[in-house]
Amino acid sequence: MRWLLLPLFVTMLTSALRATDVDYLRDVKPLLMEKCSACHGALKQEAGLRIDAGALIRKGGETGPAVVPKSLSESLLFQRVAVSEDSERMPPQGEGERLTADELAIIRAWIELGAKVPTDETIPIHAREHWAYQVPTRPPVPEIADAFWSESPIDAFIAKQHSLASLRPVGLAKKQTMVRRLYFDVIGLPPTRQQIDEFASENSDKAHEMLVDLLLNSPQYGERWGRHWMDVWRYSDWNGYKNQLRGSQRHIWRWRDWIVQSLNADKGYDQFIVEMLAGDELAPGNPDVLRATGFLARNYHKSNRNIWLDATVEHTTKAFLGMTINCARCHDHKFDPIAQTDYYAMRAIFEPHNVRTERVPGQPNLQNDGLPHVFDADPTAKTFLYVRGNEKHFDKEKPVAPAIPEIFGKSLDITPIALPPVAVFPAFWPHIEKEEIHAAEKVIAKAEIALNKRTEGRTVESGDQTPADAKSIESLKLAAAVAELASHRARWAADKARYSGQQDVDCLAKVAARLERQAARHAAQVSVSQKQIAIAAAEANVESDASVKQAGITKAQTDLKAAEESLAKASAAITKDDAKYTSVGKAYPGTSTGRRLALARWIADEQNPLTARVAVNHIWMRHFGEPLVANVFDFGLRSPRPSHVDLLDWLAVELMEHDWSMKHLHRLILNSRVYQLASFADQSLIDANEQTDVDNLLLWRSNVRRLDAEVIRDSLLAVAGSLDLTRGGADIDFTEGESVPRRSLYFRHAYEKQMTMLTLFDSAGPNECYRRSRSIIPQQALTLANSTLALDASRKLAATIWREVAEKPAAESRFVELAFKQMLARQASDEEVTTCREFLIQQSATLAKPSELTELGGKAKANIAASADPLMRARENLVHVLMNHNDFVTIR
Repeated sequence: MRWLLLPLFVTMLTSALRATDVDYLRDVKPLLMEKCSACHGALKQEAGLRIDAGALIRKGGETGPAVVPKSLSESLLFQRVAVSEDSERMPPQGEGERLTADELAIIRAWIELGAKVPTDETIPIHAREHWAYQVPTRPPVPEIADAFWSESPIDAFIAKQHSLASLRPVGLAKKQTMVRRLYFDVIGLPPTRQQIDEFASENSDKAHEMLVDLLLNSPQYGERWGRHWMDVWRYSDWNGYKNQLRGSQRHIWRWRDWIVQSLNADKGYDQFIVEMLAGDELAPGNPDVLRATGFLARNYHKSNRNIWLDATVEHTTKAFLGMTINCARCHDHKFDPIAQTDYYAMRAIFEPHNVRTERVPGQPNLQNDGLPHVFDADPTAKTFLYVRGNEKHFDKEKPVAPAIPEIFGKSLDITPIALPPVAVFPAFWPHIEKEEIHAAEKVIAKAEIALNKRTEGRTVESGDQTPADAKSIESLKLAAAVAELASHRARWAADKARYSGQQDVDCLAKVAARLERQAARHAAQVSVSQKQIAIAAAEANVESDASVKQAGITKAQTDLKAAEESLAKASAAITKDDAKYTSVGKAYPGTSTGRRLALARWIADEQNPLTARVAVNHIWMRHFGEPLVANVFDFGLRSPRPSHVDLLDWLAVELMEHDWSMKHLHRLILNSRVYQLASFADQSLIDANEQTDVDNLLLWRSNVRRLDAEVIRDSLLAVAGSLDLTRGGADIDFTEGESVPRRSLYFRHAYEKQMTMLTLFDSAGPNECYRRSRSIIPQQALTLANSTLALDASRKLAATIWREVAEKPAAESRFVELAFKQMLARQASDEEVTTCREFLIQQSATLAKPSELTELGGKAKANIAASADPLMRARENLVHVLMNHNDFVTIR
């Protein structure tokens, strides 16, 4: 019955819509694209109809025009979406949700108002002709008459857009603004006053370029840009309940350190891809490369293997290819040329892989430390297509072969990889045998010392044990330790022969088995002797409660009987002559499929149309605040040709032709004029430009950007001189962010394990963060006002600056000036100096009357006590206020 009332609702809503007018591009097209383009778009045209452009809607399909202006009765599109019967309505049942009354009202109002469409609307082309699916070629650099804008190809492309839009760019930023922008963009830390002054006083034409090079060569560059790429690559430390691992991997921080170190070494972006996707196939014997596969190990999900693999497919393609292939898990992609079979063919590439943790030097306990990495655990694993994405419904008779989406017209060159012994049998890592043998030798040495002491008669066990008894058991322990070492060495030798292809495997295996049986008998003899001593001790016990004493004796007798049975079993085994022994480690498949390496090399190939563009887009966005392609993880058919497409392609080719060097790309961008533009200008110029480009899409000025969460926290520590620049190492507990002065990069970052201060300032979500959001909430100001970190930093910095100026003329004014430069990297205006001095006078007078002050609540407790001197405390307050200044958290 509710659908019988629909025409009435639609009529009522249409009247309201007419008053505000319906816009095709704003209201109608997005609605039709969402509801109808899967069957009536560039990919598929049911009944010959396309609705992805106004002209095509009017043209219609096999049954004629889909829309007739001002005539609902003749507009088949409206009739089919508004019909009540499920068998007739569009989208068909099961293919999409029925249009709501509001949505129907939009369509109706648009038709009744004449179905107006833009005359210059671009008609979507065939998927294979989509701009992002074409291999990028280097476009010619525009010729620009203005020498100021012609030195850099980047500037030439931007200047051409300015000219076409009749825009006049603003001037260059001031030196103090520029040095602050560079420091934050490249190393994520504020410049010191000395660094600001050095740059401001440098008159060389190369000063800017020299500073860019200095910062790119700083080890802090890898930390700043490591955090950027960790956003894209979904870095997450391990998570779980208490000590149970549920997601990611313990010690995944080794991947983080690899990212930082690789960036500092300017490793090519293509090599990043290959090592992260297939480091175990590329260099299976190199632990420095193996840690790169944390990119895949991070996807581990304890409860469901499908969730694990789904995340792997989705985020590999989003991160490197800008493709939303995950949309084809349950059905063919509605907007892009990706079939459901394409999704499962991509999954088949990853199907065999799993994750394991290798032992690292000096730490046998994998809970405490280790090297997590992926490997092909089941090379024969098959992939099946899940009907409608339901993992319970699939055809076991039709496994899906590994492949890339058909739209690329390529096939993967998959070659299985024979693995070296250390990859097949990780116990062969040299440090493991050395440490195991050393541990066994230490047991022998300890046993020898104990025996010598017994021999000298200096120690007698309790109970009725005699020195001779003590010497006997120590002798047994020494013999057992010697036998265990011999067993160790024999088993290592046998395993080496087995996994290295030696000829004498059977002989060595028999020796290993015999020595292991002998070691077992020696250990059993020690156990029996210890249990005999335990009985004697129980019988000699002076316990007054007879039942308690008897219980102790009974338990000792039971333990002795079990030990004697074990000894009998071990003694009987001595007569065996088989080659069965306990291996010193676990063996894994000797061959890796080579699927992931083939995929990685295809992604990193210069003929791949997407990879370099996606990388350039990420880098550009983090320098300018806005990307060249709006959706950084979707370069599909819904991503229109960007206004700066020539610049994007020029940079993509430049990246590839310079060995995929990201530092090379940074230099080009950072040394460009467009990067050096100011963020403000005369209001008349702003007003004129905003008439054409209110969102600054054509980059006639610099975008004002808020600092990332990690940079805000690190800046608090840096300006106070407290930041610990120690690099690398295990993740630090996120709860220690207020007390440990390391860079934010090194604190635990995982589901439900994130520093509160960072989350308040919109740090990356551990599950997905291709582009950070920017919120404005009261808690951000409260954090800078009340946190222990901010209180300590303000008090320490105030004391430091005052010590520097206390004996100088106009000390209070100088204090204000240095505080501004240290914290905001700019000169304080005369008005600001006057206002701040007035604040110091008023605040110190207030603080001089403690009985009239009100204690503020809150949990934050500073580690540095406030000064007892009212004027000094006022200076601390002023510094604290500047930490809450908008400029402190802003790049201009």
